[in-house]
Amino acid sequence: MSAPPTQLTPQMLMNPYPLYAALRETAAVQKVEALLGAYVISRHEHIGPVLKNTAVFSSVLTGINGLMSKELGEDVLRYFRPENNLIASDPPLHTRLRTLVSRAFTPRRIAELEPRIRELSRELIDAMLAREEFDLISDLAAPLPVIVIAEMLGIEPERRLDFKRWSDNVIQVLATVGDMGTDMARVGAGLRELHTYLEGAIEQRRRAPRSHDLISALIEASASEGGLLSTVELIGFVRLLLIAGNETTTHLIGNGTVALLRHPAEMARLAAEASLIPNAVEEMLRYDGPVQAILRVTTRDTEVAGHPIPKDSRVMLLIGAANRDPRKFPEPDRFDATRDTQGQLGFGHGIHFCLGAPLARLEAKVVFEEIFRRARSLSFAPGHENRIPWSDTFMVRGPKALRLRAERR
Repeated sequence: MSAPPTQLTPQMLMNPYPLYAALRETAAVQKVEALLGAYVISRHEHIGPVLKNTAVFSSVLTGINGLMSKELGEDVLRYFRPENNLIASDPPLHTRLRTLVSRAFTPRRIAELEPRIRELSRELIDAMLAREEFDLISDLAAPLPVIVIAEMLGIEPERRLDFKRWSDNVIQVLATVGDMGTDMARVGAGLRELHTYLEGAIEQRRRAPRSHDLISALIEASASEGGLLSTVELIGFVRLLLIAGNETTTHLIGNGTVALLRHPAEMARLAAEASLIPNAVEEMLRYDGPVQAILRVTTRDTEVAGHPIPKDSRVMLLIGAANRDPRKFPEPDRFDATRDTQGQLGFGHGIHFCLGAPLARLEAKVVFEEIFRRARSLSFAPGHENRIPWSDTFMVRGPKALRLRAERR
């Protein structure tokens, strides 16, 4: 590659890995205009230390305000600018906020969800496999996490489709790099609906808290920490949980299925030996994880691998490139269900490690266990192998549809 690209193309979104390899092998750090004009870091050995160095590589940021389109309108943008923002904060504020939200999103609460996740998965998979052809995304990978997080938040069943649409809208404004044709008027309208709905739900929970309801748990946890979060701040937390418990899982299942379809011998191994599935999920996160990149901003002049980076510069950490770095993972472009995946960065690293990781891992494990309990293998529907429509965002990646067939047991 003679020079980094100045703009992204649809082909790069369909398969960003050749670009990653070229960037990774050209230089440890380079400024890429197509990627927000950021200093791009793509080698595994450098990304972990950067993510842990919050004093120099800040999340208070990451210019979410600067990255979001002004077309959304001030009435939408103000909901993304609360002082107490978990994603866009550094210690010590981040430590307090993470402690607060973790009390409402505990490992025990996640583990207790497994019977319900398995019940929902069985229902969705049985209905899906009853058809000769099906769309794994719309029939399973999208509805399952929406139902689970909606139930956790205490959202009415009839609003689940709205919550999926609103979650997509949030991802579109936070993860789009470059102008890939996002309809900001439509997205802004969806975000207004989301914020209006959540304002009402939060006010209702303040008057009448519910048990086993994450919105009520957030309100209770914030009060016990010495003060109530404002409605705008609570909306930020709920919006984060919506993404953490939804988009990551949909794309993990979708990307993982594509990987298996393109490595049929590995699919056969999982179908024959369910005990391999938990490690296979980790390999899915490494091979083609939902989160492709993370942004930071430098607080002072610094350097990485001997390359100078000025103060107030955007830094993009290419997680997808690091997870296929041959210096860390031998034969990185090969999917291997039994690979030692220690060190994969699919959910980030350090204090901002993805809050929804345990839930996404659990849902993906259950889904593949239940699929292969019912089917020997999956295959592309005729004519669809090379026609996968990929997400329009660069930083969060997954198929929008996946037309398949199954060989049932």
